[in-house]
Formats: sequence, C-alpha cells, structure tokens
Amino acid sequence: MPRLLILVPAYNEELGIAATLDRLKQVVAPLRAEILVVDDGSTDRTAELAAASGVRVIRHDTNRGYGASLKTGLRNTDADWVCITDADGTYPCERIPDLVAHMTRYDMVVGARTGANVAIPLIRRPPKLFLNLLANVLTGQKIPDLNSGLRVFKRECSERYMHLFPSGFSFTTTLTMAMLNDDLLVKFVPIDYFARAGQSKIRALRDTYGFFMLILRMTVIFKPLKIFLPVTALLLLLTAWGAALDIMRGSAGLSDKTVILSLASLFIFLAGLLADAIASRGRS
Repeated sequence: MPRLLILVPAYNEELGIAATLDRLKQVVAPLRAEILVVDDGSTDRTAELAAASGVRVIRHDTNRGYGASLKTGLRNTDADWVCITDADGTYPCERIPDLVAHMTRYDMVVGARTGANVAIPLIRRPPKLFLNLLANVLTGQKIPDLNSGLRVFKRECSERYMHLFPSGFSFTTTLTMAMLNDDLLVKFVPIDYFARAGQSKIRALRDTYGFFMLILRMTVIFKPLKIFLPVTALLLLLTAWGAALDIMRGSAGLSDKTVILSLASLFIFLAGLLADAIASRGRS
C-alpha cells in the first residue's frame, strides 16, 4: 500500500473540525495514512481542536486561501498519494477507501457530487452547471464534478502543476483541467454531499467569475486552439457579413470595419498557432 496523506485545509471551522477528524481517524485506520490539517490563519479554536485530536497541524500566520493551504500541505509531505477533503463535514469520509481502491489504475480519483443525497445550495447550482458544461466542451471530456473537494491523486502528478495552482478556491478546478488536458487517467466516483457545519467561505458571483476565467486560462495553456479557432471563426463570419453589406451598398471596395475584422481574424489565427506550438513544446 503506497503511503497516503489525508490533507485537510481549514479556516474557522471550529464547529465541524473535531467531528470530521474523529470520523477520518476511524475511516483511515486500516490504511497506511497520515492526517495533516493546514490551519489557514483561523481566528477561532480550529487549530486548537485539530491539535487536540492528535493529528499533525501546520498553521499559517494569516489567511492565505484554500489553494495556499493545499500547496503548503503538498510541500510538507513525501506521501505517494494525497487525499484532500474539507473540515466542515460536507464530504462523506467513509468513501475515502472506495476512492483509494481505484488508485492502482488511475492518476486521480474524484468524488463527484452526483450521489442520491447532494445538498448543494440552489444559488450555486446554475453557475456550477454552466461551468461544468463549459469545461466539458473545452476539454472534450465529460466532467461530472469539476471542483469537488474530495479526491485522491498521485503527488508526483500534482507537483508538475504547482506553478499553476492558485491560492484560492480554484485549486481543484485547476488540477482537474490540467490532468484531463494532459490526458492523465482520471476517474469520477459518485458520492453524497451534506450540508456544512458553519458558514460557507464561497462568494457566488466573485468565485463563479474566477472559475470561468480559470477554465479559459487553463484551456489556453494546454489546448489554445480550442479558444483561438472559435474566435477566428466568429471574426471570419463577421468579416463575411461586413463584405456582404458592403456589396449590397454598392461600395467600391471593402469598408474599413470589414478590413479590420479580416486582419483581426488573421492575427488571432496566427496567435493561436503560435500558442499551440508553445503549448506542445512545453509538454514534449
């Protein structure tokens, strides 16, 4: 059994962390695992309760973000596999052995929140659906859950993307997009998702915009033509429409707007080719 790290980022989670850690210790007892809590500058008793449970605790002096906590955990372990989960009791810790059981065949196993009991707030469901659909189109793969916080992955795989990982909530989205775009083996396993203990740290509008921009950015990094070609096609359609209007008006030549559109489509296409060549060389 490869060595397993259970990595729990926590920020002001005193209402749920003790119960979460008690459940984790019972679940991973048969596994060759260590539990590590990274306290992200909590102002309540989170770090104290975590230390009292007997697990290893690393503290940030200030609140640096969810992704920053996970990066701290990754830098402070030499485990072969890493399992991340939240401290608020939302994820079913009992499913961790099921995810681990698949790791002999995959590079990452994600607990997809598509089970029979999923308590995702209604206000978060439309943007979550939109972002998942966008990621599906841009990666060319079906992604049941883009940013689930319960997953197991090979540490060596995650290390190649450390320079891409953000400090905020987009860590899991980045990891999913990067591994799928690099054609690594990822499996999604349906799990339940429960109502959290305490107040959510997610801000719907701000974080949805951040996730949207991240999906586009990751696609540009790994498969840029999936962004540049549709934009080029749109500009060519606008160019053709402008040329048709110019002809209908009886113009002696193409208007300035039509010429600018045609040049813009050419430049975007060439930029896409250059970006694709750079991306391909970077992965070679």
